[in-house]
Amino acid sequence: MAHVKAIIGNDHYKTVITTATNSIIADEPKHADGTDLGFAPTELLASALASCTAITLRMYADRKEWALDQVEVEVIFQRDNEHNISNINRNIILHGDLSPEQRERLLQIANQCIIHKTLTSPIAIISELV
Repeated sequence: MAHVKAIIGNDHYKTVITTATNSIIADEPKHADGTDLGFAPTELLASALASCTAITLRMYADRKEWALDQVEVEVIFQRDNEHNISNINRNIILHGDLSPEQRERLLQIANQCIIHKTLTSPIAIISELV
């Protein structure tokens, strides 16, 4: 279970996000009246998919003892508010001495990361004032 807390004060729109052991800053870019001190919320969403994909591939390749030297994952998130559609493009670059079969298997494994599964499955969000 992931548990995070986001706190915003009077700064437009600097938000401190914390877990039990870590913290990051989210913000809006200057063109959206933010101060650009951290990732925008859409960038945080895209970074969750990118990092989860990279970690999942690293774990799998390590377990198989494959010669995967580096994984690069680029995620482009676009939101069409008018049509209520989100598009996510994920580009994966694998560095290392990998066979075509290993590369194909790693592409399949990328789709097994928990964030990919979350984003491609029904999601229920329950909001409460406490």
